Amino acid sequence: MARWGCAPVTDAYHTIAEPATTAFVVRGSEFIGHVRPVEDLEAAEAFISSVEAEYDDATHNVPAYRVRTDAEGILREYSSDDGEPTGSAGKPALNVLTQRDLENLAVVVTRYYGGTNLGVGGLVRAYSRAVKEAVDAAGVIEEHPHERLEITVAYDDSGTVRSILESEGVAFEADYEAVVTFDVRVPVAAADALRDRIRSATSDRATLE
Repeated sequence: MARWGCAPVTDAYHTIAEPATTAFVVRGSEFIGHVRPVEDLEAAEAFISSVEAEYDDATHNVPAYRVRTDAEGILREYSSDDGEPTGSAGKPALNVLTQRDLENLAVVVTRYYGGTNLGVGGLVRAYSRAVKEAVDAAGVIEEHPHERLEITVAYDDSGTVRSILESEGVAFEADYEAVVTFDVRVPVAAADALRDRIRSATSDRATLE
């Protein structure tokens, strides 16, 4: 199941602080909840694929995520029952994220079947519990939407730009080749001010994308 909708990208939101994995057993079936913070759909899908590959001997690997794209502010939601009865696994997993109003995270609940059917109600409770416990273990924090900014300058201006980025406390990576390119992750609310500061400091010699 996939859904999406629009919301302001400058608003603070809640997500998890770090990856976490928890596990429990219900009537012989082992449920393992995996959760990870992600920045985009590609990271969410890569995480899901990595869990599926690591636990490829499991009976089910049930995924769900809620990810807001930085540029468009579109909240994308996805879940799958992965072979469990319709509505018994993916939707309950996603509902936990929705009810807690969490964004930019992905979960996978791995199940090893223990020989006893749990029924739809039992599955709903187990998959919900797996996500809840994993989220609790990861911890919930408040975060602010970010966007990517690419800054390209000549070597003469690279020291100035680097000093500004460091003083602003933003995360960045620098690539020194024929010119210097800074790949910057900046809060959406601060992005325009940072662009103006870079342009002013380099007398508009910097290329910003």
